[in-house]
Amino acid sequence: MLQPNISRAFALALMGCACLAASLLMPAKSHAAAPPDTSRIASIGGDVTEILYALGFEPNIVAVDSTSVFPKQALQEKKSLGYMRALSTEGVLSVSPTLIVATEKAGPPEVIAALKESSVRYETIASPDSAEGIDVRVRAVAGLLGVPERGEETIQKVHSQLDALKQQRAAVERPTRVLFLLSLQGGRAIAAGSGTAAHEVIALAGGVNVVSDLKGYKPLSDEAALALQPDVILMMDRNQQADGPKESIEAQMAAFRGLSSTPAARDKRIYEVDGAALLQFGPRTAEAVLALLKLLHPEIEAAKSGN
Repeated sequence: MLQPNISRAFALALMGCACLAASLLMPAKSHAAAPPDTSRIASIGGDVTEILYALGFEPNIVAVDSTSVFPKQALQEKKSLGYMRALSTEGVLSVSPTLIVATEKAGPPEVIAALKESSVRYETIASPDSAEGIDVRVRAVAGLLGVPERGEETIQKVHSQLDALKQQRAAVERPTRVLFLLSLQGGRAIAAGSGTAAHEVIALAGGVNVVSDLKGYKPLSDEAALALQPDVILMMDRNQQADGPKESIEAQMAAFRGLSSTPAARDKRIYEVDGAALLQFGPRTAEAVLALLKLLHPEIEAAKSGN
């Protein structure tokens, strides 16, 4: 028989081995469960940056990507990480962030994978392109940063604007036929079809997308543009695009005969819009869509003025 002290030692050894085995089999505790260190935030995605500013975290942001055009001081005062879909691991980590908050649209995939494997906490924010998606984004960021009450305050402001938008849209008698051009250069047009943020905002503003049968952003031929006969053509605000000489809208239309022969061109209803406010579905989107609705349906404002 084993001596009592030897038996006790043997039993303790077995218990120690069992505990070690159990610890090895258990999944490692994720640092995501702990509150994040928000002292140095790298923000990737214009919508993410807008939300961070709206929640009062401007002093914590050390770097943003090139789509973070609002507020204007974001790109002026913070370090630039480049375009959100063309990030580099070294570029992001070089700003010594303690937290990376990024849209799910960030890329390329291999860089995102490397950032997630780094010692810096990386959080992905879902980016559904819809009015409901604004709530999703704001709540996700506010919850991550531990300020859910600020998030709800921001959401309430957005909802009040969406309610005003809904009331205005109810007065629309005939949806305006809209063509949204992501770009128009050298006689080549890229139009926004279904499944895009542009398609969603057109519907929210009481319009109908004339290329809804297309999926995503697709090239548009001269003949197709002429056949569509849009009442309104929307284009991205060129002041938010790359620096350099910019052709006038008239010059661009003249180079694309199909567009220059549409009702929109004839009636001079070709408008440049703030793509960042409209398409990123952040805190400013509801207000921007309300302004777009008034642009698409001036008869509503005219009727209100006449009352």
